[in-house]
Amino acid sequence: MFILTILLIFLLVLLFLGAPIFVSLSLSTFLVAIFMTDTNVMVLVQSLFGGIDQFALMALPFFILAANFMDVGGLSKRIMDLARTLVGHLTGGLAMTTQVSSMMFGALSGSGPATVVAIGKVMYPEMTNRNYPAPFAAGLLASAGAVALIIPPSITLIVYGAVTGVSVGNLFMAGITAGIIIGLSSMVYIYIYAKRQGIPRDPKSTWPQLGKALKNASWAILVPVIILGGIYSGIFTPTEAAGISAVYALLIGMFVYREINITKLISICRESAITSAQILIMVASAQLLGWFLTRLQVPQMMTEIFLDNITTAFFFLLMLNIILLVMGMFMEGMAAIVILAPLILPASQVLGIDPVHLGIVMVSNLAIGMFTPPFGLNIFVSSSVTEVGMVKMLPTVLKFFLFNLVALLIITYVPQIVLFLPSL
Repeated sequence: MFILTILLIFLLVLLFLGAPIFVSLSLSTFLVAIFMTDTNVMVLVQSLFGGIDQFALMALPFFILAANFMDVGGLSKRIMDLARTLVGHLTGGLAMTTQVSSMMFGALSGSGPATVVAIGKVMYPEMTNRNYPAPFAAGLLASAGAVALIIPPSITLIVYGAVTGVSVGNLFMAGITAGIIIGLSSMVYIYIYAKRQGIPRDPKSTWPQLGKALKNASWAILVPVIILGGIYSGIFTPTEAAGISAVYALLIGMFVYREINITKLISICRESAITSAQILIMVASAQLLGWFLTRLQVPQMMTEIFLDNITTAFFFLLMLNIILLVMGMFMEGMAAIVILAPLILPASQVLGIDPVHLGIVMVSNLAIGMFTPPFGLNIFVSSSVTEVGMVKMLPTVLKFFLFNLVALLIITYVPQIVLFLPSL
């Protein structure tokens, strides 16, 4: 316990000093392991590299590359046009379009910040021109982008599957329902807000307009169809699906929509490589910490603590939600997953909680944490896109938080809803 306490102190000090997460995780582990135990340095190095030597993690760079191809290649714009023809005529139609577009783009990219940037650059100016207050529009973008963490191909779900051994394909299927539930809860608030503010609706799209939008977006819509259809028909694995989606998005962007040239291609590959490296080094560092915690028998201690004080799945999930909501305010989602998931999985299985359901609950919490003050990443991304300060968008963000919290409780305590598709 003394070694664990020193490790946590080192970790917290480094985090509060502003050190990058991967430095905080790896450096604190190296220092404590070398000077306070008999652990060989080479074993630590092998554990560090072994953390990313997993087949499932190979999907990460491909999905990131695919998301960038879709953004630059024009697929995101056509997705937004389709969303507008579907929900633009409803009360709060333009805000509804933003929410639905974020859900659709999340199904293409798997990245919350990427969704905020791609959708925000187009929809924020339109919303402010149509009398939506700037703080509301900025807060909507921050919350809407978070659903990308849940809807497949979610990068965070891939990481959860990699560190726990749970089927990524089953997580993807469960994430579809969970993402829709959270998206619908946000749309309920949008409707209430627009109704109270008297914001005018767009005219309903005609069938020819809907047909044209559907035709233009058909190439983009095929991406999730190819990914999920290919996985569940047994044609390819989630990792292979990631590579296929990247090649598909590149071909569509270059030869169908013709918005990607060689110069843009080089830039996209460079940005994707940097993003992939940032994520993978963080996963490797967290896996190193997880290995050392396992050596200190922390998972066993956590299981005993939980089971000694919590004897039902109901209270276990309640405590887990509270812990994750607080962690989500201060820590990036994937870092929280790689640190916490292996520690709580044994206790959850003793209480009969399905590992797929546990993953969806964890990721849903961390998705909400993406736009929860004070350090929700999407808030900062939205602020940079819209130039609206966090304090100004805070009232809107908190209202979306409350409605999403209701959706989270449904996901947590009615597991049959999210497990329905995997059970098929």
